Amino acid sequence: MRPDYITEASLTDFIDSALAEDIRDGDHSSLASIPSNARNTAFLLMKASGIVAGMDLAEIIFRKLDPTMEILSSVPDGTAVKEGDIILKIHGNSRAILSAERLVLNCMQRMSGIATYTSYLTSLIANTNTKLLDTRKTTPNFRMMEKWAVLIGGGVNHRYGLFDMIMLKDNHVDFAGGIHKAVSATVDYLASTGKDLKIEVETRNIEEVQQALDTNKVDRIMLDNMTPEEMTRAVTLIAGRSETEASGGITESTIQAAAASGVDYISVGALTHSVKSLDISLKAQ
Repeated sequence: MRPDYITEASLTDFIDSALAEDIRDGDHSSLASIPSNARNTAFLLMKASGIVAGMDLAEIIFRKLDPTMEILSSVPDGTAVKEGDIILKIHGNSRAILSAERLVLNCMQRMSGIATYTSYLTSLIANTNTKLLDTRKTTPNFRMMEKWAVLIGGGVNHRYGLFDMIMLKDNHVDFAGGIHKAVSATVDYLASTGKDLKIEVETRNIEEVQQALDTNKVDRIMLDNMTPEEMTRAVTLIAGRSETEASGGITESTIQAAAASGVDYISVGALTHSVKSLDISLKAQ
C-alpha cells in the first residue's frame, strides 16, 4: 500500500538523509564490537497494541544496509497487533541490523501511532459517508511517512503540500479583501499559468458559505470551527454544489456529531501533530 507520491527516488532520498544524520562516518559501536562478517537473527516486538505501519519501509531500510537481508516473517501494514506480538523477523549482517535499528524503530513507532489513531477515529464515523482527512500539520521532512501512515490507518490524504491544491484560508481571504476577490484572483492565476488545481475556500460563518457559493468556482467549502447545527445548515445550503469539509477543533468526542451533519470530509490535524507513538523494540534472537 504505497501511495503515488512515494517514489523510489523519494524513498532513497529520505533513507539516505536519515542514515547520514545518524551514522555519519560510521556506527562505531557496531564497528568496534561486532565482526564484519557476523550474521544474526533479530525480530521486532510490539510493546503496545494497535495498528502497525511502516513494515514495507522497514524492509527497505534493512536491505539498504544489507542487500542480502532475509525477511523470515512479517505482517502486512495495517494489521491489528497486540502487545507481545512479533511482527518482523530478519536474518542478515549483524552490523547492518544494528545500524538500521533506530531509523526503523523511529519511523515505525510514529507511523504506527498515526495509523492506530486514524483507525480509531475512522471507526467512530464508519456508519456515515464522511471520510477522515489529514492536514499539513506534519513533522518537517517526515510528511511523506506520516501521510502514508494515515492511509494505512484507513484515512484519506488531503493535499500533500502547497503545490497541489488551492486552499484559500482565512488569512488569504482577509489579505485579498474578501472571498470574491480571493477566488476571482485565483481563477485568473490558474488561467494565466495553465495550472489545473482544485479550489477550496475556508468559511467561518453561513454568510461566507453563501459568498463562496456565489462565485460558482469553488470545488470544496471548508466549514471552520462551526457547531454541528451550523454545519448542518451549511450542508443544506450548499446542496451538493460543492464538496464540504468540517475542520477546526474536531476531537474524538465531537467527530460523530460533525459527521452527522452530512459533510463529505472531516480534517483532523491531531492525526499527525500530537499523536502518541506506538512502542516497538528490536531484539536479538
